Amino acid sequence: MDTARPPAHAAVQPDAPVTAALSPSEWGRVTLVGAGPGDAELLTLKAARVLASARVVLYDNLVSDDVLRQIPQDAERIYVGKQSSNHTLPQEGIIELMVRLAKAGKSLVRLKGGDPYIFGRGGEEAEALIAEGIACETVPGISAAQGASASTGIPLTHRDHTGMLVFATGHLQGEGEERSVALDWAALARPRQTVVIYMGVGTLPVICTKLVEHGLPGHTPAALVERATRPDQRTIVGTLETLPALSVKHGVHPPALIMIGDTVSLQERIGGPALR
Repeated sequence: MDTARPPAHAAVQPDAPVTAALSPSEWGRVTLVGAGPGDAELLTLKAARVLASARVVLYDNLVSDDVLRQIPQDAERIYVGKQSSNHTLPQEGIIELMVRLAKAGKSLVRLKGGDPYIFGRGGEEAEALIAEGIACETVPGISAAQGASASTGIPLTHRDHTGMLVFATGHLQGEGEERSVALDWAALARPRQTVVIYMGVGTLPVICTKLVEHGLPGHTPAALVERATRPDQRTIVGTLETLPALSVKHGVHPPALIMIGDTVSLQERIGGPALR
């Protein structure tokens, strides 16, 4: 089966018909699986085993083709990916679809990039499934931050440079003109910590400006890691002052992580080539 992303209309819609109601003992179960950052060899043994026996898989946009190839050819694949301003299904629709499929007797895999519980909305999905009485298990995955750290040579922690690790999300929140990046900037600007920001490419200038305004020096090392662990990975290294311009210069697009802190300065010694 072709692993390319299908057009939005190819996904099963939330109002698709299902079979007659079954008793709860006949319902299927849902397994939330972390697909890791992209390289299929970074799947956990358990994730690989679950995928190898999957019959129905709902997968996200961030799941790589390399990982999708681990799914049996005759399994039913349902693309429910979300990109900025282009959602195949809203989150509520994805949950509704999983509930209906499970209550129709289908056990399914919900396949998510990275780890389901790190900015993957896995907690929301597990909570909703359990509330409906549907059995749910979660298989963790290597997070995008872990993958980017290993593949770039930027340690997330290092006793000579950092004593704290912070994950944050940089996407816009709110409606209309009130939309903003609602983060605790003072906390993110503390010294001796590594900050990894997901979903922040589009708001990179705001992020860098706010961190400097709240006390981080403009020369603080910072990096962008695009498509971490994949064959086309790119690493762009600069500072809080220079990274927004470097992002434009090199045409960075999601998925990409922002990594900020003194450990970024180790990339040149530990990691491979990087753009600057």
